Amino acid sequence: MEKTAREWLTKRGVTVRDIADLVFYLQKKYHPNLNIQECEYNVERVISKREVQNAILTGIQLDILTEKKQVEEPLLSILEKDEGLYGIDEILALSIVNVYGSIGFTNYGYIDKQKPGILEKLNDKSSGKCHTFLDDIVGAIAAAASSRLAHRAENVE
Repeated sequence: MEKTAREWLTKRGVTVRDIADLVFYLQKKYHPNLNIQECEYNVERVISKREVQNAILTGIQLDILTEKKQVEEPLLSILEKDEGLYGIDEILALSIVNVYGSIGFTNYGYIDKQKPGILEKLNDKSSGKCHTFLDDIVGAIAAAASSRLAHRAENVE
C-alpha cells in the first residue's frame, strides 16, 4: 500500500522533495540549522503511516474520478470548482494532521492559506487537472512532518 501511495503521488506530480520544501518553509524560522534532508526524512516517516497512505489513495482516487467525470452531480461540479464551503477535502487532510498532535492544525491552516511551492501549482485550475483533495493532502503531510520535526527537536533541546 505504501508503494502505491508513493507512486500515485509521483504520477500526480508531487515528490517528497516538494513536500520537504513546504516543511522547510514552515520550520526554518524555528530551527536555524534545519536542512532539507531532515525535512525529507520527516516527510518519509509521515508517508510511512498507514492512515496517511489511506488518505493519499482516497483523495487521489476522488480527484481522478472527478477528472474523468465519473462522479455524479452536484458533487462533480463542487469537486471541479474546489468550492470553498465543501470542506470534506480538508476533513480528509485533518486525518493526516491528527497523527502528530495539535501543533499540526496550526501548521496546516497556515500553509493552506499561504499556498507556497507545490501547493500553488496544485491549485492552478488552468492545468486541467483536479487536485481538490491532493493539495490538502500534501499540505497536511507537510504540516504533520513539521509537527514531527518540532516534537523531535523539543526532546533534543
